Amino acid sequence: MGILIQPHCLTRAHLTSAHVSLSALDSSSLRLCRAEALVALGHYPQALEDLDAVCRAEPGEHEAFFRKGKVLLEMGQRAEALLAWEHCLTLSPHFQPARREMEKIIMEADAPQPCAAAHLGDAHLSSAGSQVDGGSPVLPSSTKAQDQEGELADGRGDAGSEHSQDTATLSQPGQQQELETWAESQGQWSDIKGNKEETAAAKCTQPCLGESLSISDLECSLCIRMFFEPVTTPCGHTFCKECLERCLDHRPNCPLCKHSLREFLKAGRYSPTVLLQDIMLAIFPTQLAERRELHRAEMAELSNLTKNIPIFVCTMSFPGIPCPLHVFEPRYRLMIRRCQESGTRRFGMCIYENGKSFADYGCMLEIRQVELLADGRSLVDTIGRQRFRVLSRGHRDGYHTADIEYLEDKKVSGEELQELQCLHESTYRLAQRFCEHGDLTSRHILMQHGPLPEKEEDIQASADGPTWCWWLISILPLDPSYQLNLLCCTSLRSRLWQLQHILTALLQQPPPRHLLPERSPRARV
Repeated sequence: MGILIQPHCLTRAHLTSAHVSLSALDSSSLRLCRAEALVALGHYPQALEDLDAVCRAEPGEHEAFFRKGKVLLEMGQRAEALLAWEHCLTLSPHFQPARREMEKIIMEADAPQPCAAAHLGDAHLSSAGSQVDGGSPVLPSSTKAQDQEGELADGRGDAGSEHSQDTATLSQPGQQQELETWAESQGQWSDIKGNKEETAAAKCTQPCLGESLSISDLECSLCIRMFFEPVTTPCGHTFCKECLERCLDHRPNCPLCKHSLREFLKAGRYSPTVLLQDIMLAIFPTQLAERRELHRAEMAELSNLTKNIPIFVCTMSFPGIPCPLHVFEPRYRLMIRRCQESGTRRFGMCIYENGKSFADYGCMLEIRQVELLADGRSLVDTIGRQRFRVLSRGHRDGYHTADIEYLEDKKVSGEELQELQCLHESTYRLAQRFCEHGDLTSRHILMQHGPLPEKEEDIQASADGPTWCWWLISILPLDPSYQLNLLCCTSLRSRLWQLQHILTALLQQPPPRHLLPERSPRARV
Protein backbone atom coordinates (compact mmCIF):
# COMPACT_ATOMS: atom_id res chain seq x y z
CA MET A 1 0.00 0.00 0.00
CA GLY A 2 1.38 3.46 -0.92
CA ILE A 3 0.34 7.05 -1.38
CA LEU A 4 1.93 9.30 -3.97
CA ILE A 5 1.61 12.98 -3.14
CA GLN A 6 2.78 15.60 -5.60
CA PRO A 7 3.56 19.06 -4.17
CA HIS A 8 1.84 20.96 -6.97
CA CYS A 9 -1.50 19.17 -6.44
CA LEU A 10 -1.37 18.86 -2.68
CA THR A 11 -4.69 19.28 -0.84
CA ARG A 12 -5.89 18.71 2.68
CA ALA A 13 -7.65 15.58 1.41
CA HIS A 14 -4.26 14.12 0.48
CA LEU A 15 -2.93 15.03 3.91
CA THR A 16 -5.91 13.30 5.55
CA SER A 17 -5.19 10.19 3.50
CA ALA A 18 -1.59 10.23 4.72
CA HIS A 19 -2.83 10.46 8.32
CA VAL A 20 -5.11 7.46 7.82
CA SER A 21 -2.37 5.42 6.21
CA LEU A 22 0.06 6.26 9.03
CA SER A 23 -2.46 5.17 11.63
CA ALA A 24 -2.83 1.86 9.84
CA LEU A 25 0.87 1.34 9.13
CA ASP A 26 3.62 3.32 10.83
CA SER A 27 6.07 3.61 7.94
CA SER A 28 9.04 5.94 7.50
CA SER A 29 8.27 6.41 3.82
CA LEU A 30 4.75 7.52 4.65
CA ARG A 31 6.11 9.94 7.24
CA LEU A 32 8.40 11.40 4.59
CA CYS A 33 5.43 11.87 2.28
CA ARG A 34 3.37 13.48 5.00
CA ALA A 35 6.27 15.76 5.92
CA GLU A 36 6.48 16.84 2.27
CA ALA A 37 2.76 17.57 2.30
CA LEU A 38 3.02 19.58 5.51
CA VAL A 39 5.87 21.62 4.05
CA ALA A 40 3.76 22.43 1.02
CA LEU A 41 0.98 23.62 3.33
CA GLY A 42 3.46 25.65 5.39
CA HIS A 43 3.11 23.54 8.55
CA TYR A 44 6.81 23.41 9.30
CA PRO A 45 6.78 22.38 13.00
CA GLN A 46 4.57 19.34 12.24
CA ALA A 47 6.78 18.45 9.29
CA LEU A 48 9.87 18.70 11.53
CA GLU A 49 8.28 16.27 14.01
CA ASP A 50 7.74 13.68 11.26
CA LEU A 51 11.30 14.10 9.98
CA ASP A 52 12.73 13.78 13.51
CA ALA A 53 10.78 10.54 13.93
CA VAL A 54 12.20 9.19 10.65
CA CYS A 55 15.76 10.20 11.65
CA ARG A 56 15.39 8.36 14.94
CA ALA A 57 13.83 5.29 13.33
CA GLU A 58 16.36 5.14 10.46
CA PRO A 59 19.57 6.94 11.52
CA GLY A 60 21.30 5.85 8.33
CA GLU A 61 18.74 7.48 5.98
CA HIS A 62 20.65 10.49 4.59
CA GLU A 63 17.64 11.85 2.64
CA ALA A 64 15.66 12.33 5.87
CA PHE A 65 18.45 14.50 7.30
CA PHE A 66 18.55 16.48 4.05
CA ARG A 67 14.81 17.18 4.19
CA LYS A 68 15.11 18.04 7.88
CA GLY A 69 17.73 20.66 6.98
CA LYS A 70 15.41 22.14 4.34
CA VAL A 71 12.59 22.49 6.89
CA LEU A 72 14.95 24.02 9.46
CA LEU A 73 16.10 26.53 6.85
CA GLU A 74 12.49 27.46 6.09
CA MET A 75 12.00 28.02 9.84
CA GLY A 76 15.01 30.38 9.91
CA GLN A 77 17.29 28.03 11.88
CA ARG A 78 20.38 28.14 9.65
CA ALA A 79 22.91 26.74 12.08
CA GLU A 80 20.72 23.69 12.81
CA ALA A 81 20.13 23.24 9.06
CA LEU A 82 23.90 23.22 8.40
CA LEU A 83 24.35 20.56 11.08
CA ALA A 84 21.62 18.39 9.52
CA TRP A 85 23.20 18.67 6.06
CA GLU A 86 26.65 17.94 7.44
CA HIS A 87 25.29 14.73 8.97
CA CYS A 88 23.68 13.93 5.63
CA LEU A 89 27.07 14.26 3.90
CA THR A 90 28.65 12.10 6.59
CA LEU A 91 26.19 9.33 5.68
CA SER A 92 26.43 9.93 1.92
CA PRO A 93 29.53 11.95 0.89
CA HIS A 94 28.43 12.19 -2.77
CA PHE A 95 24.92 13.53 -2.09
CA GLN A 96 25.13 16.71 -4.18
CA PRO A 97 21.87 18.46 -3.08
CA ALA A 98 23.08 18.73 0.52
CA ARG A 99 26.47 20.04 -0.64
CA ARG A 100 24.85 22.69 -2.83
CA GLU A 101 22.56 23.87 -0.03
CA MET A 102 25.51 24.21 2.34
CA GLU A 103 27.49 26.18 -0.21
CA LYS A 104 24.51 28.45 -0.81
CA ILE A 105 24.19 29.26 2.90
CA ILE A 106 27.92 29.91 3.22
CA MET A 107 27.96 32.18 0.18
CA GLU A 108 24.93 34.13 1.45
CA ALA A 109 26.62 34.72 4.80
CA ASP A 110 29.84 35.51 2.87
CA ALA A 111 32.73 35.81 5.31
CA PRO A 112 35.08 38.87 4.95
CA GLN A 113 37.55 36.84 2.84
CA PRO A 114 36.00 34.69 0.10
CA CYS A 115 38.61 31.99 0.61
CA ALA A 116 37.31 31.46 4.19
CA ALA A 117 34.02 30.19 2.87
CA ALA A 118 35.86 27.84 0.54
CA HIS A 119 37.95 26.64 3.46
CA LEU A 120 34.81 25.91 5.50
CA GLY A 121 33.28 24.05 2.60
CA ASP A 122 36.46 22.02 2.05
CA ALA A 123 36.56 21.20 5.76
CA HIS A 124 33.00 19.86 5.55
CA LEU A 125 33.66 17.59 2.67
CA SER A 126 37.07 16.40 3.84
CA SER A 127 35.62 15.46 7.25
CA ALA A 128 32.95 13.48 5.45
CA GLY A 129 35.60 11.82 3.32
CA SER A 130 34.08 13.05 0.03
CA GLN A 131 36.05 13.29 -3.21
CA VAL A 132 34.86 13.80 -6.76
CA ASP A 133 36.24 11.44 -9.41
CA GLY A 134 39.07 10.41 -7.17
CA GLY A 135 40.46 13.96 -6.92
CA SER A 136 40.11 16.84 -4.50
CA PRO A 137 36.62 18.14 -3.62
CA VAL A 138 35.25 20.59 -6.16
CA LEU A 139 33.25 23.54 -4.74
CA PRO A 140 32.03 26.65 -6.54
CA SER A 141 33.33 28.71 -3.66
CA SER A 142 36.86 27.37 -4.11
CA THR A 143 36.64 27.95 -7.87
CA LYS A 144 35.48 31.49 -7.29
CA ALA A 145 38.32 32.10 -4.87
CA GLN A 146 40.85 30.83 -7.45
CA ASP A 147 39.34 33.10 -10.13
CA GLN A 148 39.61 36.11 -7.80
CA GLU A 149 43.22 35.29 -7.01
CA GLY A 150 43.92 35.17 -10.74
CA GLU A 151 42.22 38.52 -11.28
CA LEU A 152 44.27 40.07 -8.50
CA ALA A 153 47.45 38.65 -10.06
CA ASP A 154 46.54 40.20 -13.47
CA GLY A 155 46.09 43.63 -11.86
CA ARG A 156 42.30 43.65 -11.99
CA GLY A 157 41.93 44.87 -8.44
CA ASP A 158 38.84 46.98 -9.11
CA ALA A 159 36.67 43.95 -9.62
CA GLY A 160 37.96 42.52 -6.37
CA SER A 161 37.17 45.74 -4.49
CA GLU A 162 33.67 45.83 -5.97
CA HIS A 163 33.14 42.26 -4.83
CA SER A 164 34.32 43.21 -1.33
CA GLN A 165 31.71 45.97 -1.21
CA ASP A 166 29.02 43.52 -2.28
CA THR A 167 30.21 41.15 0.42
CA ALA A 168 29.90 43.84 3.08
CA THR A 169 26.35 44.54 1.91
CA LEU A 170 25.37 40.89 2.11
CA SER A 171 26.89 40.27 5.56
CA GLN A 172 24.07 40.98 8.01
CA PRO A 173 24.60 40.72 11.81
CA GLY A 174 22.05 37.93 12.20
CA GLN A 175 23.57 35.89 9.41
CA GLN A 176 27.07 36.39 10.75
CA GLN A 177 25.96 35.28 14.25
CA GLU A 178 24.29 32.15 12.84
CA LEU A 179 27.42 31.34 10.88
CA GLU A 180 29.57 31.76 14.00
CA THR A 181 27.22 29.45 15.94
CA TRP A 182 27.41 26.90 13.16
CA ALA A 183 31.20 27.23 12.99
CA GLU A 184 31.45 26.58 16.74
CA SER A 185 29.34 23.46 16.40
CA GLN A 186 31.53 22.43 13.47
CA GLY A 187 34.58 22.77 15.67
CA GLN A 188 32.98 20.53 18.30
CA TRP A 189 32.05 17.99 15.63
CA SER A 190 35.56 17.92 14.18
CA ASP A 191 37.02 17.55 17.70
CA ILE A 192 34.91 14.47 18.22
CA LYS A 193 35.79 12.92 14.88
CA GLY A 194 39.33 14.02 14.12
CA ASN A 195 41.04 15.88 16.97
CA LYS A 196 40.56 13.65 20.02
CA GLU A 197 44.28 13.35 20.63
CA GLU A 198 44.84 17.12 20.51
CA THR A 199 41.93 17.72 22.91
CA ALA A 200 43.29 15.17 25.36
CA ALA A 201 46.74 16.76 25.19
CA ALA A 202 45.25 20.21 25.86
CA LYS A 203 43.35 18.93 28.87
CA CYS A 204 46.50 17.38 30.28
CA THR A 205 48.22 20.77 30.26
CA GLN A 206 45.50 22.34 32.47
CA PRO A 207 46.09 22.20 36.25
CA CYS A 208 44.00 19.54 37.98
CA LEU A 209 42.65 20.54 41.39
CA GLY A 210 42.23 16.90 42.37
CA GLU A 211 45.95 16.26 41.97
CA SER A 212 46.96 19.22 44.12
CA LEU A 213 44.58 18.34 47.00
CA SER A 214 44.53 15.32 49.27
CA ILE A 215 41.92 14.16 51.75
CA SER A 216 44.11 15.37 54.62
CA ASP A 217 43.79 18.95 53.30
CA LEU A 218 40.05 18.75 53.95
CA GLU A 219 40.16 17.39 57.50
CA CYS A 220 38.91 19.24 60.55
CA SER A 221 41.75 19.97 62.97
CA LEU A 222 39.47 19.20 65.93
CA CYS A 223 37.89 15.84 65.06
CA ILE A 224 40.58 14.77 62.51
CA ARG A 225 37.84 13.72 60.10
CA MET A 226 36.65 15.11 56.78
CA PHE A 227 34.77 18.38 57.14
CA PHE A 228 31.05 18.04 57.72
CA GLU A 229 29.09 21.29 57.35
CA PRO A 230 32.33 23.32 57.35
CA VAL A 231 32.17 26.76 58.97
CA THR A 232 34.85 29.42 58.54
CA THR A 233 35.48 31.84 61.41
CA PRO A 234 36.21 35.58 60.95
CA CYS A 235 39.89 34.82 61.63
CA GLY A 236 39.97 32.49 58.59
CA HIS A 237 40.04 29.02 60.20
CA THR A 238 37.61 26.30 59.18
CA PHE A 239 36.08 23.59 61.37
CA CYS A 240 33.10 21.28 61.36
CA LYS A 241 30.03 23.15 62.59
CA GLU A 242 29.50 20.78 65.52
CA CYS A 243 33.20 20.86 66.50
CA LEU A 244 33.25 24.66 66.55
CA GLU A 245 30.05 24.83 68.61
CA ARG A 246 31.50 22.47 71.20
CA CYS A 247 34.66 24.58 71.50
CA LEU A 248 32.64 27.78 71.87
CA ASP A 249 30.64 26.14 74.66
CA HIS A 250 33.81 26.27 76.78
CA ARG A 251 35.50 29.46 75.57
CA PRO A 252 34.54 32.12 72.97
CA ASN A 253 37.89 31.96 71.17
CA CYS A 254 39.19 30.36 68.00
CA PRO A 255 40.59 26.90 68.86
CA LEU A 256 43.72 27.55 66.75
CA CYS A 257 44.72 31.21 66.98
CA LYS A 258 42.73 32.10 70.15
CA HIS A 259 41.20 35.09 68.36
CA SER A 260 38.08 36.36 70.15
CA LEU A 261 34.84 35.07 68.61
CA ARG A 262 32.43 36.80 70.98
CA GLU A 263 30.73 38.73 68.17
CA PHE A 264 30.64 35.58 66.03
CA LEU A 265 29.03 33.71 68.92
CA LYS A 266 26.64 36.58 69.59
CA ALA A 267 25.34 36.48 66.01
CA GLY A 268 24.35 32.85 66.54
CA ARG A 269 24.53 32.04 62.81
CA TYR A 270 27.00 29.46 61.53
CA SER A 271 26.65 29.59 57.74
CA PRO A 272 28.43 26.72 55.94
CA THR A 273 31.31 27.47 53.57
CA VAL A 274 29.59 26.64 50.28
CA LEU A 275 32.72 26.76 48.10
CA LEU A 276 34.49 24.21 50.29
CA GLN A 277 31.44 21.94 50.20
CA ASP A 278 31.39 22.12 46.39
CA ILE A 279 35.11 21.29 46.19
CA MET A 280 34.68 18.24 48.44
CA LEU A 281 31.67 17.08 46.41
CA ALA A 282 33.58 17.46 43.12
CA ILE A 283 36.92 15.92 44.14
CA PHE A 284 36.08 13.46 46.92
CA PRO A 285 32.42 12.45 46.40
CA THR A 286 32.91 8.94 47.82
CA GLN A 287 34.60 10.14 51.01
CA LEU A 288 31.98 12.86 51.47
CA ALA A 289 29.18 10.32 51.07
CA GLU A 290 30.83 8.12 53.73
CA ARG A 291 31.15 11.13 56.06
CA ARG A 292 27.47 11.95 55.61
CA GLU A 293 26.50 8.34 56.22
CA LEU A 294 28.52 8.37 59.44
CA HIS A 295 26.67 11.50 60.57
CA ARG A 296 23.30 9.92 59.72
CA ALA A 297 24.23 6.86 61.79
CA GLU A 298 25.11 9.10 64.74
CA MET A 299 21.80 10.95 64.43
CA ALA A 300 19.91 7.66 64.23
CA GLU A 301 21.58 6.52 67.45
CA LEU A 302 20.65 9.79 69.15
CA SER A 303 17.06 9.43 67.96
CA ASN A 304 16.47 6.27 70.00
CA LEU A 305 14.11 7.15 72.86
CA THR A 306 14.66 4.01 74.93
CA LYS A 307 18.43 3.39 74.67
CA ASN A 308 21.15 5.84 75.69
CA ILE A 309 18.70 8.72 76.08
CA PRO A 310 20.32 11.92 77.41
CA ILE A 311 19.67 12.58 81.12
CA PHE A 312 19.53 16.07 82.62
CA VAL A 313 20.30 15.73 86.34
CA CYS A 314 18.63 18.67 88.01
CA THR A 315 15.09 18.84 89.42
CA MET A 316 11.76 17.05 89.66
CA SER A 317 9.51 17.22 86.60
CA PHE A 318 6.06 15.78 86.01
CA PRO A 319 3.87 14.76 83.02
CA GLY A 320 2.03 17.67 81.42
CA ILE A 321 3.71 20.29 83.63
CA PRO A 322 5.97 23.02 82.13
CA CYS A 323 9.59 22.95 83.26
CA PRO A 324 11.65 26.03 82.24
CA LEU A 325 15.41 25.56 82.26
CA HIS A 326 18.41 27.88 82.27
CA VAL A 327 21.20 25.99 80.51
CA PHE A 328 24.80 27.16 80.71
CA GLU A 329 26.99 24.09 81.34
CA PRO A 330 28.88 23.03 78.17
CA ARG A 331 27.77 19.40 78.45
CA TYR A 332 24.09 20.37 78.60
CA ARG A 333 24.46 22.91 75.79
CA LEU A 334 25.71 20.05 73.63
CA MET A 335 22.89 17.79 74.83
CA ILE A 336 20.17 20.35 73.98
CA ARG A 337 21.64 20.91 70.48
CA ARG A 338 21.73 17.20 69.79
CA CYS A 339 18.13 16.77 70.89
CA GLN A 340 17.15 19.43 68.39
CA GLU A 341 19.33 18.16 65.53
CA SER A 342 18.13 14.57 65.90
CA GLY A 343 14.52 15.72 65.68
CA THR A 344 13.33 14.05 68.89
CA ARG A 345 13.51 17.27 70.95
CA ARG A 346 13.29 15.08 74.06
CA PHE A 347 15.52 14.15 76.98
CA GLY A 348 15.11 12.69 80.45
CA MET A 349 15.02 14.70 83.67
CA CYS A 350 16.09 13.10 86.97
CA ILE A 351 17.10 14.35 90.38
CA TYR A 352 20.38 13.54 92.06
CA GLU A 353 20.29 10.62 94.52
CA ASN A 354 22.95 9.80 97.09
CA GLY A 355 25.14 6.88 96.09
CA LYS A 356 24.02 7.13 92.46
CA SER A 357 24.63 9.58 89.68
CA PHE A 358 20.86 10.13 89.42
CA ALA A 359 17.59 8.61 90.64
CA ASP A 360 16.02 5.43 89.31
CA TYR A 361 12.89 7.25 88.07
CA GLY A 362 12.36 10.37 86.02
CA CYS A 363 10.22 12.13 83.43
CA MET A 364 10.80 12.78 79.73
CA LEU A 365 10.82 16.46 78.78
CA GLU A 366 9.96 17.83 75.33
CA ILE A 367 11.62 21.04 74.13
CA ARG A 368 9.04 23.59 73.04
CA GLN A 369 11.25 26.65 72.54
CA VAL A 370 14.89 27.63 72.91
CA GLU A 371 16.04 31.22 73.38
CA LEU A 372 19.77 31.59 72.73
CA LEU A 373 21.58 34.30 74.66
CA ALA A 374 24.52 36.33 73.35
CA ASP A 375 27.11 34.47 75.42
CA GLY A 376 25.97 30.97 74.40
CA ARG A 377 23.65 30.29 77.33
CA SER A 378 20.03 29.45 76.59
CA LEU A 379 16.58 29.58 78.15
CA VAL A 380 14.79 26.35 77.29
CA ASP A 381 11.02 25.98 77.62
CA THR A 382 10.09 22.31 78.12
CA ILE A 383 7.03 20.34 79.21
CA GLY A 384 6.82 16.95 80.90
CA ARG A 385 5.71 13.91 78.92
CA GLN A 386 6.12 10.27 79.99
CA ARG A 387 7.49 8.79 83.20
CA PHE A 388 10.24 6.22 82.99
CA ARG A 389 12.33 3.82 85.04
CA VAL A 390 16.10 3.63 84.59
CA LEU A 391 17.41 0.21 83.54
CA SER A 392 21.10 1.06 83.10
CA ARG A 393 23.33 4.13 83.20
CA GLY A 394 25.99 5.46 80.86
CA HIS A 395 27.86 8.55 79.64
CA ARG A 396 28.26 10.38 76.34
CA ASP A 397 30.55 13.37 75.85
CA GLY A 398 30.27 14.50 79.48
CA TYR A 399 26.53 14.11 80.12
CA HIS A 400 24.65 11.14 81.54
CA THR A 401 22.67 8.64 79.48
CA ALA A 402 20.37 5.76 80.37
CA ASP A 403 18.44 2.84 78.97
CA ILE A 404 14.85 3.20 80.16
CA GLU A 405 11.39 1.71 80.12
CA TYR A 406 8.24 3.82 80.29
CA LEU A 407 5.71 3.61 83.15
CA GLU A 408 1.93 3.39 82.81
CA ASP A 409 -0.83 3.45 85.42
CA LYS A 410 -2.68 0.18 85.97
CA LYS A 411 -6.19 0.34 84.57
CA VAL A 412 -9.23 -0.89 86.52
CA SER A 413 -12.85 -1.61 85.61
CA GLY A 414 -16.19 -2.43 87.13
CA GLU A 415 -16.70 -1.61 90.79
CA GLU A 416 -13.04 -0.66 91.22
CA LEU A 417 -13.47 1.98 88.53
CA GLN A 418 -16.57 3.41 90.27
CA GLU A 419 -14.72 3.62 93.57
CA LEU A 420 -11.76 5.24 91.80
CA GLN A 421 -14.04 7.87 90.25
CA CYS A 422 -15.55 8.70 93.65
CA LEU A 423 -12.07 9.05 95.15
CA HIS A 424 -11.07 11.23 92.20
CA GLU A 425 -14.06 13.57 92.71
CA SER A 426 -13.49 13.98 96.43
CA THR A 427 -9.76 14.63 96.02
CA TYR A 428 -10.39 17.22 93.28
CA ARG A 429 -12.82 19.09 95.56
CA LEU A 430 -10.15 19.20 98.28
CA ALA A 431 -7.68 20.57 95.71
CA GLN A 432 -10.18 23.30 94.77
CA ARG A 433 -10.59 24.23 98.46
CA PHE A 434 -6.81 24.43 98.85
CA CYS A 435 -6.44 26.73 95.83
CA GLU A 436 -9.40 28.89 96.89
CA HIS A 437 -8.18 29.26 100.46
CA GLY A 438 -7.52 32.92 99.78
CA ASP A 439 -4.37 33.44 101.84
CA LEU A 440 -1.09 34.81 100.54
CA THR A 441 0.27 31.33 99.94
CA SER A 442 -2.57 30.38 97.63
CA ARG A 443 -2.36 33.65 95.73
CA HIS A 444 1.39 33.20 95.30
CA ILE A 445 0.88 29.67 93.96
CA LEU A 446 -1.75 30.77 91.47
CA MET A 447 0.42 33.64 90.29
CA GLN A 448 3.49 31.39 89.93
CA HIS A 449 1.95 28.26 88.39
CA GLY A 450 -1.44 29.32 87.05
CA PRO A 451 -4.88 28.02 88.02
CA LEU A 452 -5.78 24.43 88.88
CA PRO A 453 -6.23 22.45 85.61
CA GLU A 454 -9.67 21.15 84.74
CA LYS A 455 -10.40 17.54 85.60
CA GLU A 456 -10.60 15.02 82.77
CA GLU A 457 -13.81 13.16 81.95
CA ASP A 458 -11.94 9.89 81.47
CA ILE A 459 -9.52 9.56 84.36
CA GLN A 460 -7.77 6.58 82.72
CA ALA A 461 -7.35 8.14 79.26
CA SER A 462 -3.72 9.06 79.88
CA ALA A 463 -1.09 6.49 80.80
CA ASP A 464 0.10 8.90 83.51
CA GLY A 465 -3.29 9.74 84.99
CA PRO A 466 -5.00 13.16 85.34
CA THR A 467 -2.79 16.20 84.75
CA TRP A 468 -4.21 18.13 87.70
CA CYS A 469 -2.70 15.54 90.08
CA TRP A 470 0.80 16.27 88.78
CA TRP A 471 0.17 20.01 88.91
CA LEU A 472 -0.85 19.65 92.57
CA ILE A 473 2.20 17.50 93.37
CA SER A 474 4.51 20.11 91.76
CA ILE A 475 3.18 23.02 93.91
CA LEU A 476 2.72 21.31 97.27
CA PRO A 477 5.51 21.81 99.83
CA LEU A 478 6.74 18.22 99.56
CA ASP A 479 10.21 16.78 99.92
CA PRO A 480 11.69 15.75 96.53
CA SER A 481 12.05 12.15 97.79
CA TYR A 482 8.31 12.05 98.54
CA GLN A 483 7.54 13.56 95.13
CA LEU A 484 9.72 10.84 93.57
CA ASN A 485 7.64 8.16 95.34
CA LEU A 486 4.47 9.65 93.87
CA LEU A 487 6.11 9.84 90.43
CA CYS A 488 7.07 6.16 90.34
CA CYS A 489 3.68 4.98 91.65
CA THR A 490 1.68 3.22 88.92
CA SER A 491 -1.60 3.07 90.91
CA LEU A 492 -3.87 6.07 90.44
CA ARG A 493 -5.89 4.98 93.46
CA SER A 494 -2.81 5.04 95.72
CA ARG A 495 -1.71 8.40 94.34
CA LEU A 496 -5.13 9.99 94.93
CA TRP A 497 -5.34 8.54 98.44
CA GLN A 498 -1.96 10.06 99.38
CA LEU A 499 -2.92 13.44 97.90
CA GLN A 500 -6.18 13.41 99.82
CA HIS A 501 -4.37 12.88 103.13
CA ILE A 502 -1.86 15.65 102.33
CA LEU A 503 -4.58 18.15 101.41
CA THR A 504 -6.65 17.31 104.48
CA ALA A 505 -3.64 17.92 106.72
CA LEU A 506 -2.83 21.22 105.03
CA LEU A 507 -6.40 22.49 105.21
CA GLN A 508 -6.62 21.69 108.90
CA GLN A 509 -3.54 23.76 109.69
CA PRO A 510 -3.92 27.51 110.43
CA PRO A 511 -2.98 29.74 107.49
CA PRO A 512 0.73 30.67 107.54
CA ARG A 513 1.70 34.24 108.36
CA HIS A 514 4.45 34.47 105.78
CA LEU A 515 4.90 33.60 102.19
CA LEU A 516 6.28 30.23 101.25
CA PRO A 517 9.87 30.34 99.93
CA GLU A 518 9.78 31.35 96.29
CA ARG A 519 10.48 28.49 93.93
CA SER A 520 12.80 29.77 91.24
CA PRO A 521 12.17 28.90 87.61
CA ARG A 522 12.33 25.15 87.54
CA ALA A 523 16.06 24.74 87.33
CA ARG A 524 19.33 26.55 87.24
CA VAL A 525 22.01 24.17 86.13
